[in-house]
Amino acid sequence: MPKIIEKFARVPMSPPGVISVVRRRVPSIVFASLLIWSAVASAALDANARDDIAERAGELARTHTLLVAVDGETVIERGYRGHRTRETVNIKSLSKTWIATLVGAAIDRGVIESADQPVAELLGDRVPADVDPRVREITVGQLLSMQSGLERTSGGNYGAWVASDNWVANALRRPFVAEPGGRMLYSTGNSHLLSAALTQATGRSTLALMRDWLGDPLGIEIPPWTRDPQGIYFGGNEMGLAPTALLAFAEMIRRDGRVDGEQVISKDWIDASWQPRTNSVYTGDAYGYGWFTTELAGVTAHYGRGYGGQVLFVVPAKQLSVVITSDPTPPSNGSYFQQQAALVERIIEAI
Repeated sequence: MPKIIEKFARVPMSPPGVISVVRRRVPSIVFASLLIWSAVASAALDANARDDIAERAGELARTHTLLVAVDGETVIERGYRGHRTRETVNIKSLSKTWIATLVGAAIDRGVIESADQPVAELLGDRVPADVDPRVREITVGQLLSMQSGLERTSGGNYGAWVASDNWVANALRRPFVAEPGGRMLYSTGNSHLLSAALTQATGRSTLALMRDWLGDPLGIEIPPWTRDPQGIYFGGNEMGLAPTALLAFAEMIRRDGRVDGEQVISKDWIDASWQPRTNSVYTGDAYGYGWFTTELAGVTAHYGRGYGGQVLFVVPAKQLSVVITSDPTPPSNGSYFQQQAALVERIIEAI
């Protein structure tokens, strides 16, 4: 974006009266540049392509909303089947991407030393005395990349885990089925241990940290969500956010962690989050710290996802962010995500 108009980039271009206000406040050359920039951003996805993509999204059986931003401008914002883009939705395991980012914010602030810090140091007396000694070797990074080695609390083990009277102790007492740092074992318990570690280390709830470190800078609402029997906010599931809030988050990540000149998350943390550390056994896609990475239409795409089709994609090479929310109720399977990925490929190809 030309520097002469950079600071005006967040002025909305569509509501009545905005153009006249902008014209009064900025020199004519800047005003002309604003109009040119707006036209170029819109042209990046022409009207026919936008209509085709929006129609394809609506044809997917579970789609509730679709938002697409190109170079910072929202070019598609659609709701389907009575759903709206500003209504709170359950983002399911897409919450893990938010928890991972919150951990990054804690490292940026020195609350957590680094991703290599053993999580037991942060959990303190929340670690049961009778756990396997290897639990004390598990690092923050290994939890983020799903490489703790502990038996999963997801899948068939999920129900018994959330029915237990202490989710943290239950997750830590599970047997090791791999060595810490070994193969990927996708487990919501890993993310919940991080939520507990953040709470223990700061003396503040995960909700308060989310609002302070992410919600306020992004200008978004973060409602309360599910807590465990000890009052710790669920790390890795059940967060409720509006699709527009998800888009604001994706755009912050795409802009190397910056919002309106403020560094919300360090670029170093985003780069570390996107570094491949293991691979999904379901898709083969690389996994870092709360983010999957794949290739779509010949370019690198980073994404977070939750059950039933709650997804956000960040495609830096195309200055693209995409949010799709969907029906979160069972049943759902991996093939639906492949349909969503194909839709994102269509968007990339249209830019």
